[in-house]
Amino acid sequence: MGYAVGVDVGGTFTDVVVAGPRGAAVAKVLSTHDDPADGVLLGIATALDRAGIAPADVTRVVHATTLATNAVLERKGPRVAYVTTKGFLSVVTLGRYARVEEDRYDLRFTPPPPPVAAADCFEVPERVGPRGEVLIPLDEAVVESVAAEIAGRGIASAAVCLLHAYANPEHEARVAEILRAHGVATVVTSSEVWPELREYERASTTIMSALVGPLMASYLVRLGARLREIGVGAPLHVMESGGGVLSAELAARRAVATIESGPAAGVLAAARTGRPDVISFDMGGTTAKACVIRDGRPEITREFYVGGKGSFGGRRAGTGVPIKTPAIDLAEVGAGGGSIAWVDAGGALRVGPWSAGSEPGPACYGLGGAEPTVTDANLVLGYLGSATIPLHPEPAEKAIDQRLAGPLGVTRPEAAYAVHEIANAAMGSAVHVVTVQRGIDPRGFALVAFGGAGPMHAARVAARFGITTVVVPPYCGVASAAGLLSGDLSTDRVLSRLGVADPEEVFAGLERAAADDLGFDPGFDLGFDLGFDEGLVMERSASVRFAGQAHDLTVPWSEDSDVLADRFFQKYRQVYGIDQWGAIEVVSYHVRATRPGDRATLPPPVDTRPTTSRPAWFPELGGYVETPVVGRARLPVDGPAIVEDPESTIVVPPGWSARLDRSGALLLGVTLMGAQMEGRGDR
Repeated sequence: MGYAVGVDVGGTFTDVVVAGPRGAAVAKVLSTHDDPADGVLLGIATALDRAGIAPADVTRVVHATTLATNAVLERKGPRVAYVTTKGFLSVVTLGRYARVEEDRYDLRFTPPPPPVAAADCFEVPERVGPRGEVLIPLDEAVVESVAAEIAGRGIASAAVCLLHAYANPEHEARVAEILRAHGVATVVTSSEVWPELREYERASTTIMSALVGPLMASYLVRLGARLREIGVGAPLHVMESGGGVLSAELAARRAVATIESGPAAGVLAAARTGRPDVISFDMGGTTAKACVIRDGRPEITREFYVGGKGSFGGRRAGTGVPIKTPAIDLAEVGAGGGSIAWVDAGGALRVGPWSAGSEPGPACYGLGGAEPTVTDANLVLGYLGSATIPLHPEPAEKAIDQRLAGPLGVTRPEAAYAVHEIANAAMGSAVHVVTVQRGIDPRGFALVAFGGAGPMHAARVAARFGITTVVVPPYCGVASAAGLLSGDLSTDRVLSRLGVADPEEVFAGLERAAADDLGFDPGFDLGFDLGFDEGLVMERSASVRFAGQAHDLTVPWSEDSDVLADRFFQKYRQVYGIDQWGAIEVVSYHVRATRPGDRATLPPPVDTRPTTSRPAWFPELGGYVETPVVGRARLPVDGPAIVEDPESTIVVPPGWSARLDRSGALLLGVTLMGAQMEGRGDR
């Protein structure tokens, strides 16, 4: 067996984990935003050197990246043309937007710009019905004229989304063929990306694919070449939003499926803790994410929003860009270690959503940052000591004094702790979204905390919900990179079909297409003729709705119509909280193909650090108190205490204790004193 490498590129840090038969090593380096590949190469080289592993011994590289997310949020990508059915030209430019939070009161509210400029939207005469019947033939002369216009403007990427193309893709395929013949380099059709009904969502997903695809393809080709230059010739895989792994070639073709790759990897790590019901809590340098895992499996959504706002964890319907692709269902807020604290015009202290990132980073990094951040506050409070990079207390203290404590008229530690508490409240809102807002009592779950900053805040966030157990896995500071090593090669296929007489025929076609997708992996021999090899697992599901309703829910497939109906009724009760019965209909058919891979195991880290102490701020004890600072090998310990890992720091507040379980995970639990302090009695 060779070595597997997991690489997670975040907004502040790039994390690398190397694991194989002779051990493991990790590295955490600052992300390089001009070219993320620079940070990836530095992190891999550092980890390989620490492990004493030759680059040629690496047999698999799995990558999670924010490239697709940033491209969607910042609209940094090639100019995109949009081609649709005549009469539907304005669907994308009109868009759909929900005015939430402060937008409700803005008398001069301006909607966000559409994903494609109105001048770059084109229509062609054609019409297909919802069951695939051709109502108006495609006017190829007009398509030729449109293609010439797009090419003449120098637009190299085009998105084609024709009405009901999910039911009959022939017109889209012909439009794409003509566009390519006129020199348009990248042409993406909705029937290739996600052939499912709902025109606006299908159109936005296709447009984002055309926007992100060229960037992702160029980046992966460049990264692969640079990996080979340093001697790493292993296949390059990319984590997709649903928790599976794509080959680099397939990731370039379906770049939109990688938008939530980093958060998905972290959820996989949380699911591997061995506890069936947990809440994944991932706090990095830029954002914090929360996800519910029940029976060892995270919830999957088939539509989410990128760049959304409001109190729904960034996924408020009608805000942001809707994306139709499977993704782990999580809530995300702009609260991380690099989130900037500021005082607004009304004199109120705010934290985020802006982040100092890695350039210049928090003030304590000493890289020129002058704005106070959550990391600076944690350093002033004594929670943060040694770290991956040297930290400088003086710039942090100056930033908090000048930007926060002075304007607010409070002391430095009071201002710093207020920042800490506001960050906890913001992260608590993400947990609230995935639990309380969905009718789930969080007190029956353990909180799995990871990320560079998550374990520092985990106990305080858990206490807000009455959660009495926090799990901090080994290598918690690079848990997302470690989670990449447990992902299986997989792909999803979908097709909307109404009134299908033989669903088996639809599923068979989807399974063949999914198997072909996985055939793009250089190390994978499909090994099938009419059937599939034993290593390829197919999961079937269907989107079902009550007859006459517009919205649907996805449930596992059953050929027995009564069983399928029962599953839909149960899902309906879970989502909406009421019992409902009636005639149902299948809207779409889904297949997920998975090839289980070898999962690298990480040995428990060796901890040799001595026990020390430093002053840390705990308001329930009156302020700064001398607090023991220990490594995991010195556990158990009662709070207040600080446990330091090489890549992260765990704060054990008063009323909590910390111990190790057999897997090497650190368990934070409420003590009897802590329960009495909270007025909950002995739990």
